[in-house]
Amino acid sequence: MSSYGKIDEHEQAKLEASRRTKKRIAIIAISSIVLVCIIVGAVVGTAANGNGQKRSKESDEESLSVSVKAVCDVTLHKEKCFETVGSAPNASRLNPEELFKYAVKITIIELSKVLDGFSSDDHMDSATSGAMGACFELIELAVDQLNYTMKSMEDKKTTPYESIDDLRTWLSSVETYQETCQEALNEANKPGLANYGETHMKNATEMTSNALAIITWLGKIADSIKLRRRRLMTTGDVSPLDLAMMKGRRLLESGDLRKMADIVVAKDGSGKYRTITEALEKVKEKNEKRTIIYVKGGVYLENVRVEKTKWNVVMVGDGQRKTVVAAGLNFIDGTPTFHTATFAVFGKGFMARDMGFHNTAGPAKHQAVALMASADLAVFYRCTMDAFQDTLYAHAQRQFYRECDIYGTVDFIFGNAAVVFQNCNILPRRPMKGQQNTITAQGKKDPNQNTGISIHNCTILPLDNLTGIKTFLGRPWKEFSTTVIMKSYMDGFIDPKGWLPWTGDTAPDTIFYAEHLNFGPGASTKNRVKWKGLKTFLTKKEANRFTVKPFIDGNNWLPPTKVPFKSDF
Repeated sequence: MSSYGKIDEHEQAKLEASRRTKKRIAIIAISSIVLVCIIVGAVVGTAANGNGQKRSKESDEESLSVSVKAVCDVTLHKEKCFETVGSAPNASRLNPEELFKYAVKITIIELSKVLDGFSSDDHMDSATSGAMGACFELIELAVDQLNYTMKSMEDKKTTPYESIDDLRTWLSSVETYQETCQEALNEANKPGLANYGETHMKNATEMTSNALAIITWLGKIADSIKLRRRRLMTTGDVSPLDLAMMKGRRLLESGDLRKMADIVVAKDGSGKYRTITEALEKVKEKNEKRTIIYVKGGVYLENVRVEKTKWNVVMVGDGQRKTVVAAGLNFIDGTPTFHTATFAVFGKGFMARDMGFHNTAGPAKHQAVALMASADLAVFYRCTMDAFQDTLYAHAQRQFYRECDIYGTVDFIFGNAAVVFQNCNILPRRPMKGQQNTITAQGKKDPNQNTGISIHNCTILPLDNLTGIKTFLGRPWKEFSTTVIMKSYMDGFIDPKGWLPWTGDTAPDTIFYAEHLNFGPGASTKNRVKWKGLKTFLTKKEANRFTVKPFIDGNNWLPPTKVPFKSDF
């Protein structure tokens, strides 16, 4: 007799395979039940004719096509959905998950066509060339992200229900990339160029929005029937890549991190490389293991890019005021905002600790980004972002900032990532003459995007004497701008109105702005603007939506970093 509870490896493999099969069958069964309910509700009148005869083949096809209608009815661009998703082979017989996958596939095809339209720079002036170059890079990011989305579903052999948080994040970022392209074209100040972008990307933007709407709807269905389960970070539930990332992330809080570095950068020649750019070139592409780069103290005058293929880079300095990366690209001198960043991050799983990122262009040069993060699962711990207008571009994906110092003037924390700032110092400074300060400018344009700025347990103080300078908590950049400030200290220099309209004298009713349980002389909400979209108190449930756990850490990627954080309110 075999010992209790033990089976041989062959039997164990068969058991695991059986469990996976049963799980998938259960998911498909529940999904089918949902679809059947939709169909039954739509055809109940037809079914109740009482003649006792079976439905004809034509009636059956008509009822099955309700699945396409159900999917398209939740989108913002219904006609485009029926035109594209409805044209899928055997569309009337596909379930909602299959229709979602088809929506992603055809969006990849459409965006690839868009990419070709931005690939030529013949006979262009510098402004047009700069904008078109930014668009080419952004649409390429969008295509890559969609391909990664499809590959993720295929490799993991999961249904969309099991990866809803990831899928919504990635599709939200694809929309953001397209929107940023249009902004670059608008910045060139050439009406023909802006019109070209709107026309050229119209189909792709609508198709991306529709795919996002479908997965958001599927998520609501899953929640309503409790289909979703939090993925447990155990050896049996994660991939080898996830395990490698977890192991590497535990290094971030280690006191010996610098000693464990794979690459050392030093301006004085005591390291292998003198520039950060040289070091990054040596990082293996799409590396599943951590690459630790120790950047010794010094001021590194370079524009640094952590490219999209440079995964899992950990960069550590000697201190946020000792290891500084500085440069001065800016909008006034002809660089699109998207390309002004002194330090730009695209490779997923990036982490930085004890470093400073500065843009030295000054207030007169307007948009001049110190740090741009467009990487998923990015962490910045004990870092400084120092500039004036547009200091920190939290561009896309999921990001976390802890114990950072952020200096700026106009819209100096902006973008459309899902981002949480915890225990950070937010320090408005003296702007150019005639300007007023706005701390945030959040860029959510689609109600289905799971993005927003969450400022939790931070300190908002003036860096300089701001007497006579109006300072606001932010202004709504886009129609569904989402910004929440909770349990944070506000000094008395904050304007009593709190928030500033982007244009005119009010804000769209569709924004979601909230102040909750803040304190300090600037935290009084008595004289705040009377916008429909501004809440000055949240329920516990509403407030928790914007804390680390539900907002950016649904798959438990942050705890293994060992960066300190508070997961809930």
